[in-house]
Amino acid sequence: MCFFKIAVIFVSQTPIIMYANRTIKKQAQLLKNHYPILAITGPRQSGKTTFLKHEFPDYTYVSLEDLDNRAFAVTDPKGFLKQFDSYVILDEVQRAPDLFSFLQSKVDEDNIMGQYVLSGSQNFQLMEGISQSLAGRVALLKLLPFDFGELLAANYLAEDYAVNLQRGFYPALFQREIPSAIFYENYIETYVMRDLSEIINVKDLRQFRNFLFLCAARVGQLLNLNSLANECGISQPTAKAWVSVLETSYIAYTLKPYYVNFNKRITKSPKLYFYDTGLLCHLLKIRDASEVKTFYLKGNLFENFVINEYIKQNNHNNLMYNLWFWRDAAGHEVDLIWQGSTKLNMVEIKASETIMPKMFKGLDYFEKLAPEVINSKTLVHTGSFNQQRTAGEVQSWKQINFNQSR
Repeated sequence: MCFFKIAVIFVSQTPIIMYANRTIKKQAQLLKNHYPILAITGPRQSGKTTFLKHEFPDYTYVSLEDLDNRAFAVTDPKGFLKQFDSYVILDEVQRAPDLFSFLQSKVDEDNIMGQYVLSGSQNFQLMEGISQSLAGRVALLKLLPFDFGELLAANYLAEDYAVNLQRGFYPALFQREIPSAIFYENYIETYVMRDLSEIINVKDLRQFRNFLFLCAARVGQLLNLNSLANECGISQPTAKAWVSVLETSYIAYTLKPYYVNFNKRITKSPKLYFYDTGLLCHLLKIRDASEVKTFYLKGNLFENFVINEYIKQNNHNNLMYNLWFWRDAAGHEVDLIWQGSTKLNMVEIKASETIMPKMFKGLDYFEKLAPEVINSKTLVHTGSFNQQRTAGEVQSWKQINFNQSR
């Protein structure tokens, strides 16, 4: 894993944080040497623009959020591309979808590796343009909010998991010291609602905000679209479309179930999680870290917190591991399963510092069904200690690392 260091300049005794290296740096520099186009996607405010400007200083940076740039790119894509040198960053490129087909012709003609770096915060539109015009010509990376390793290297990682969980992981929370409540309220109004209005037509934004809250209240649970729609007062197709919007805008995601049939009825509904637990806490009106530990969804919050770290490490290191959960009709469950090669690694997540033998029952049950496919069993908890037990490895939330698994 590539951790980052902070550069600090002191002016009148006030520290100004200039830049923080990101874990994804190593993969970005590697892939640009093998593909004519590198595409980096991720949530708004996750640090994409700062990363691109710092890591590609010799590239011409062009933002299509700028109305003049966008108008030129939309009305005359060929002329727009001609005005730049060989190495260009096109930020929020999905705003000019016709550019993709012209980029295809340009990179095929020039045959220059790393010629363009594309970025975008609306994954569906970006991926649609790539799949239609740039397949085989582009390397894809995803930049999410800070992972634990990045925070630890910058001395930002709190000892108490609840502090990190409630505060959230977006760079501005640390680099501009914005209070979480202020940041997330503005984030919802400025980005979530704007992206929503651009993708689908929502007549009542208050109803959608209520939908967001209802999704937050179901975090870590099986996604039941009918129930969600009924409680929100919308149709099931609308609820499905709105969940899709949350995924497209990197607000929430669904974790798919592991489908192997062991002669039992297997759950096939996905589970719903949020990309950032700070936003999740804000929607649930949790304004202080102490409230996390007494909240009725404490276990679900910690589960989301831990699974997010696995997802961040997977993406920031471009590991491309498959991640699932598993549950049968009788209620036996494994919170997270990931597959690096041929065998499975199982993770149980418990919001507790006291480790009891019964906490391994889900892992033990799954192992009895298919012992030949199991590589490792891990129980992640809220404490700071690690142990090796007969039933599996006990691991602190601070020590989550794909590379440590057997």
